[in-house]
Amino acid sequence: MISAAKTNKRPQGFSLIEIVMVLALAAIILGGAMGLMVFASDEHALRNASGSIELLAKRARTISILKQTPYALEFRQGIVRLMPLAQAGRDETKTLGGHTIGGERVVQPGGQNQQFVLAPGIEVWIRRWNSADWLPTGRQSIHIWRFDPSGLSEPISVRLARNKSWQEDTYHPLTATISDSQLESR
Repeated sequence: MISAAKTNKRPQGFSLIEIVMVLALAAIILGGAMGLMVFASDEHALRNASGSIELLAKRARTISILKQTPYALEFRQGIVRLMPLAQAGRDETKTLGGHTIGGERVVQPGGQNQQFVLAPGIEVWIRRWNSADWLPTGRQSIHIWRFDPSGLSEPISVRLARNKSWQEDTYHPLTATISDSQLESR
């Protein structure tokens, strides 16, 4: 009697074409993910800066009401500071002896003077109430946002830009919170 045993010989492995196709697909997906991560990092940096500026604005309003003294946010290149209005905008030029012209400014964590250092590459632009022009914050241009003891603040808009992405925030003069925000991430 002859046994009819069936043998299935299937190839053991993948062909070169299948391996190349899988690697090409993985490269395309990875490239897209890397592109999204770059945009997401700009968006994250802008949202972080926007939230920190809003937090400083709320603190300035609260401290101004509690201490019955005008406070301000000072926008300089790369930094936003919370301080009494009397100290805002002073020049920090030093003499040859190392003394600060305009008075010493000490930033105390948790105290009345607080600051936020912007992430590298973020530019700040300010638009004042009843104006259509965005004013840049540069080395020589300092912008002061005033908070009165009555709880009112100047209506202002802040534009944060990094690479080709930007975020514009308009602040409410009664609450010092963002009333309108637009974000474009490219």
